Amino acid sequence: MPPAPLDPADDPLADLADLLLNVGRLVRARTPTAAEVVALTETERTVMRVVDLRPGSAPSEIARRTRLQRTNVSTALQALESKGMVRRRPGPGRGVSVVPTDLAATNLRLLRAAWSRELAGVVDDLDAVRRCNEVLTVLEQHLTSGGSDEG
Repeated sequence: MPPAPLDPADDPLADLADLLLNVGRLVRARTPTAAEVVALTETERTVMRVVDLRPGSAPSEIARRTRLQRTNVSTALQALESKGMVRRRPGPGRGVSVVPTDLAATNLRLLRAAWSRELAGVVDDLDAVRRCNEVLTVLEQHLTSGGSDEG
């Protein structure tokens, strides 16, 4: 017998989603805006996440994984190219693949260092942080695989 549905007001998964959205917003608000950091829009950040995790992805794959309209991905890729963050190269058949540039790698290192400094000392149990990262990785992989709303 399937478990009884949880009361949305007392659902730990809903609480997790709510906290993730808010913590993500707060971290973004504290992201450095120094001259050496390339400023990205929310859509550009979303696209860069896929490009960084899956270099060589086709634009259609990026759209599928980000759940963005193909036209929005195309616009973001054009902007990211103009900022020097991605490069398109010939892909299989007549397609193209998208790869991050050295500038993108440097930008990501700068951001990760800033995020680490921002959160340092807030949670001292790094094993708990690693376990949390594992759970969030599973969630991200599920949500970007297309498994959450297909049926």
